[in-house]
Amino acid sequence: MTEAMPTGTYRYPNMDRVIYGLPFAAALAAERERKGAERVFLLAGNTLSRETSFVADARAALGNRLAGVWTRIGPHTPRVDVVAAAIAARAAGADMLVTIGGGSVTDAAKMVGMCLANDITEPRQLDRLRAITGADGVTRRPPTKSGDVRTVSIPTTLSAGDFSSFAGCTDTETADGVKRKESYASATMMPESVILDPAVSLPTPEWLWLSTGIRALDHAVEDICSSNSQPMSDGTSLHAIRLLARGLRVSKVDPTNLAARLDCQLGAWMSMVGSQNGVTKGASHGIGHVLGGTAGVPHGYTSCVMLPHVLRFNAPVNAARQAWVAEALGRAGEPAADAVAALIAELGLPTTLRAVGVREDQLDIIAKGSMHDRFIPTNPRPIDGPATVRALLDAAW
Repeated sequence: MTEAMPTGTYRYPNMDRVIYGLPFAAALAAERERKGAERVFLLAGNTLSRETSFVADARAALGNRLAGVWTRIGPHTPRVDVVAAAIAARAAGADMLVTIGGGSVTDAAKMVGMCLANDITEPRQLDRLRAITGADGVTRRPPTKSGDVRTVSIPTTLSAGDFSSFAGCTDTETADGVKRKESYASATMMPESVILDPAVSLPTPEWLWLSTGIRALDHAVEDICSSNSQPMSDGTSLHAIRLLARGLRVSKVDPTNLAARLDCQLGAWMSMVGSQNGVTKGASHGIGHVLGGTAGVPHGYTSCVMLPHVLRFNAPVNAARQAWVAEALGRAGEPAADAVAALIAELGLPTTLRAVGVREDQLDIIAKGSMHDRFIPTNPRPIDGPATVRALLDAAW
């Protein structure tokens, strides 16, 4: 009998270039000139803008082409902050966006671009652009207008949203008072250029650097274990795991090691190749979105706490692929869940929901909310209701 051949389509992402290992200010000046931008609007983390020279360095690199700076973006990218930034960018006549910061700032720039293209001027108007996951498990995305104002992203963490056309944005003003992180997407939301300068990550707090590295590891692991994996992302995800495991261990011991930090940045980039092509994630991401939006858990910590438990839950249906994960982590023959948990423990990161501030009275709300996330229906092992999610949360409690 002839074995069935795999079929599929690989689409190259709507990104022009990734620049790595060069000082960000010079690379940013060159990108501005290459694109011919005249009105650059910069979004940066508030702490970063206060405590480092990076905003001043960007200002010097851009000169009189810098039209505005915005530093008021809260954790998990609240709608109200996004729309306020979009109003400011519109008033500045922005023709290019630049970000310096972590995942919340990166997602904010994506959302600002969407707001500019779709004439969004108040938070509630975003209702018509958000993705909806129906009772049938299908995620439906409304049509959106593509934007001309694209982003150059300079990440300071490893959450790797810089390499996707998706953004998470939190509705903090819901009718029932429960904050909800929602998904948005548009082809032109993907940054046009990403600049990976390991020196920019040096002021990033250790907990944030290491935990977002586990978030990137989560991207790669759930891609490899996905029910619709692709050969290209299988290869890049495996190398991402190797680079991240090595780089995170070294940067834990020697935070000033720029080569190790660049390994982590390259691993985070490679961890996103599957996401760029529609390889679906599983419950670690699905539950993680709700832990972030509803309970305020930082992105990286959600993966630290949930990924090992989701791997154990899924092992009956994808053990062969999980074996690849363990091997890439240097622990061939061990359960992937144990290999991932060992790395998390080695890095001194939290491993329980209690440790990241989740209250027991929130668990049912999180379980119910997770069923509306697009990655619960695509988990490799079916999740048939909130009770199954609650069991995973109890295991992580």
